[in-house]
Amino acid sequence: MKCKFYQILFFLFIAVSLNAQEHKPTQDSTKTVVIDSTKISISKSNNSATENPQNDIVYATVNNKLPKPLKVRVLYEGLKPIQNFPVHFEVISSPSKTNGIRISNLIAYTDVNGYAHTDVELGSKGGEYEFSARIEIDTEKNDIVYFKAIARESNWVLFLIAGLVGGLALFLFGMEMMSDGMKKTAGGKLRLILETLTNNRILAAAVGTFVTMIIQSSSATTVMLVSFVQAKLMTFAQTLGIILGAGIGTTITAQMIAFKLTDYALLIIGVGFLISFLSKAKKIKSIGEVILGFGILFFGMHVMSSSMFPLRTYQPFIDLLLHLENPFYGILAGTIFTALIQSSSAFTGILIILGTQGLITLDAAIPLILGSNIGTSITAILASLNTGREAKRVALAHTLFKVIGVLLFVWWIPQFADFVRSISPAGSENLTGISYLAEVVPRQIANAHTVFNIVLTLILLPFTNISAKLIYRILPDIEEEEVSIFKTKYLEDSLISTPTLALNLAKAEIIRMIVKVQRMVEQILIPFLKNDDEIIDKILTEEAEINYLNLRISKYLMKISQKDLEEERADEVFQMLHCITEIEQIGDNVSKMLVPLAKKRMELNLSFSEEGKKEIEDYHLRTMKQISRAIEVFKDVNLQSAKRMEKKYKKYRLMELELRRTHFDRIREKVPASIETSGIHLELIDWLKRIASNATNIARIFLETKHEKERLAKQKVNLSHKEITDDNDIYYPS
Repeated sequence: MKCKFYQILFFLFIAVSLNAQEHKPTQDSTKTVVIDSTKISISKSNNSATENPQNDIVYATVNNKLPKPLKVRVLYEGLKPIQNFPVHFEVISSPSKTNGIRISNLIAYTDVNGYAHTDVELGSKGGEYEFSARIEIDTEKNDIVYFKAIARESNWVLFLIAGLVGGLALFLFGMEMMSDGMKKTAGGKLRLILETLTNNRILAAAVGTFVTMIIQSSSATTVMLVSFVQAKLMTFAQTLGIILGAGIGTTITAQMIAFKLTDYALLIIGVGFLISFLSKAKKIKSIGEVILGFGILFFGMHVMSSSMFPLRTYQPFIDLLLHLENPFYGILAGTIFTALIQSSSAFTGILIILGTQGLITLDAAIPLILGSNIGTSITAILASLNTGREAKRVALAHTLFKVIGVLLFVWWIPQFADFVRSISPAGSENLTGISYLAEVVPRQIANAHTVFNIVLTLILLPFTNISAKLIYRILPDIEEEEVSIFKTKYLEDSLISTPTLALNLAKAEIIRMIVKVQRMVEQILIPFLKNDDEIIDKILTEEAEINYLNLRISKYLMKISQKDLEEERADEVFQMLHCITEIEQIGDNVSKMLVPLAKKRMELNLSFSEEGKKEIEDYHLRTMKQISRAIEVFKDVNLQSAKRMEKKYKKYRLMELELRRTHFDRIREKVPASIETSGIHLELIDWLKRIASNATNIARIFLETKHEKERLAKQKVNLSHKEITDDNDIYYPS
């Protein structure tokens, strides 16, 4: 019993000893640890510390929490996390008169990994907020970090959309102004280039590149080709090389946009305005207009770029861009958006703007570029809907070429992206992340757009003949029903924006109108020589068409005149309006004067004398020749031929007097036929003379325009001289 008691005491002693040993302070645990405060540092976490201070900015809506807490880390010697260390969070600055700023933890303690954080709710005013996180140590080094946040107004999305739409409007307006200026600078060269076009494929591609570079839109070039083919000014086969070249031409705009000139946009606008405002020379004013449009284009880019900046931290938009790296979605989005704004240049410009913000990679941009090349062909398809079969083939060729290109490239997007990177300038070595993307991606996007179209042209250009046969199989010739009795053959409203080319079409339509009038004059002689009611019906039908053409051509020319025309083009419009008035007058003379006269002869069943008949036929033939001369003068604007026409008409006037005299002599000789037809005979001769006069007036307008210019120039010189000589003769009243 006593032995058991001692055993129990022994075990209790051992237990107490062990417990005391466990709680006994050791020499190490009781010794105070001295920490060097200079080795404690605080830094931002949560990807806040980036190479670009701009990336520190966090966006949120007013009266809302920041999407992520303010988070810092406290380390000892830059490596060891410090636990339970107090971090003080404060508001440094905020917009004026704001209220409602809340920091959930003004003092937060670090966790086991050295992290401390706090949630922040922004105030009621939009603008910039600044916060600090600091630790209280004995040194000023590494003891404080700063956070910036920008509060968006509750309707920030509306402002973003307004900025994008407004910037896009400026971009398109600048592009249009630049295009108009380049058209004016090129003058009649566009017309000359397209008139002298040969079947050489390489030359056709070069023409397509040049013309599209001038008018800044491959869609517009294709619509123009649709119009030319519809107007029979060009064959479908000739357009194929131009279509391929147009794709290259439109990339020139993207290459210009990729230059980071947005900071100088207002300076460029100022220079362009001064040149166009101060210069009196038309060519110089047009150059100023090009520069002004160039500046407005870049200013529009600046507005869009500024509007897009908040999207850098807007997660739904970032997620959308990640989805667009899927080629199918990217191509679909590029096609739809380009079709909506009807400009692949504008869409590529938007991609470049996204690139300057670091919002898009080259791999994500390439499917969008491929889609935009399909989207740009939709404009031509829409333009061809109400046209003939040949014009529809042009639109189909444009679409087919682009689809083939996309199908060739879509399987090799990673390799294509690597190739584009290899030929594009490299970014600065000290940049990474978003800043690096913003540095290199804009030029890469422009280069990808250019390379795609150059490679597509090189692949398809040798096969244009095969392509033409394929498209003829898809769209074979069919019998097209006449929709209406009358219609124009050459006029195309889509070309009015390019006056030099639109005037070409108007000229072709006017020549067609003169030929119809000439046929009326030719046919009107028949019912004077024999009874033929059918020919009179034909003449009246021709007259109805002449009236229709007169109305349509006049309206077309008036639309052209409302454009900002060079003086030479304005003169052309005026001359054409004058000519169609004279042509319409000839038609009226035939239908309203000669047709009733012919009907009268047939009703009375009268016949001219043999001598009278020969005189009428001869004078009619001379009138016909004068109309033919008018056609030649109008077609070539040959002033020497116009002068010869005037001389001829003077002879015709004298000849008309002689014919009256000989007819009078036959009446004196009591020739029965001459006596019976005297009134009709003399009136017919008189109206043929008037028709010859109308034809001569067509030539006269070109001579008078030249004489008027010479007179005004001479008058201007005389006035200048008079102002100089009169300076000494100024009278000052006392």
